[in-house]
Amino acid sequence: MVLLDKKMLIGGTAMIVVGIILVTINSASMPAGQTGMTEEEVIDLMIAQQEIQDYNTLSGILIGIGFLLVLISFGARRKKGSTKREEKKPVE
Repeated sequence: MVLLDKKMLIGGTAMIVVGIILVTINSASMPAGQTGMTEEEVIDLMIAQQEIQDYNTLSGILIGIGFLLVLISFGARRKKGSTKREEKKPVE
């Protein structure tokens, strides 16, 4: 029997799915340049591309944390009887 924490597994899986969706949406909306752009338009284009790249980095971090949660969820559940603590009385 595999020890499994279902809440962590579901949370990690949800984070992975949301991260992948964000990466695909951001990648599809990458702005492209045109010929004959002014210097100001080129700077605005570079800033917009950098913002999309930064969002993709954050989405990748979200995917990584979700993956770690999925891995941690295996074996994270406590065994029965491990919550009880026995107090030992000092010997006099």
